[in-house]
Amino acid sequence: RGIPQIEVTFDIDANGILTATAKDKATGKSQSIRIEGSIGLSKEDVERMKREAELHAKEDQKKRELSEAKNIADSLVYTSEKTLREVGDKISSETKKEIEGKINELKKVKEGDNIEDIKSKTSELSQVIQKIGAEMYRAAGEKKPEEGEGPKAEEGEYKEK
Repeated sequence: RGIPQIEVTFDIDANGILTATAKDKATGKSQSIRIEGSIGLSKEDVERMKREAELHAKEDQKKRELSEAKNIADSLVYTSEKTLREVGDKISSETKKEIEGKINELKKVKEGDNIEDIKSKTSELSQVIQKIGAEMYRAAGEKKPEEGEGPKAEEGEYKEK
């Protein structure tokens, strides 16, 4: 449930040699690459590389959005299942079945790559899971203390000195 922490460093020396190093903070593993300037690139090559970078930036953004949507869905599934385990016996069986159905639907679409489906099913589960709180509060409101229950108060006199 964590987010990988990777430290990336770039070092350029006086000769124009670039060294890029990536280190995973959790495992301590490190990888590096050394890039040496060979010959200059033509303007056409530079422009082509810029276009390719822009094209891939859009793809990378889509992949990032998909990854974020899946992470949110994972988190919601996890907390929903945990909540059902903890309070499943205190809610109606209809609500419990509805939530379980929405969890399964979200798990199924999460395996695919359709961001809109994942977001839609995440929203549906999020709204259905709120029924747990509503049912819990409704049940608590119906259970009112009977007379004689609760703390007892005794009467007394108070005198100032």
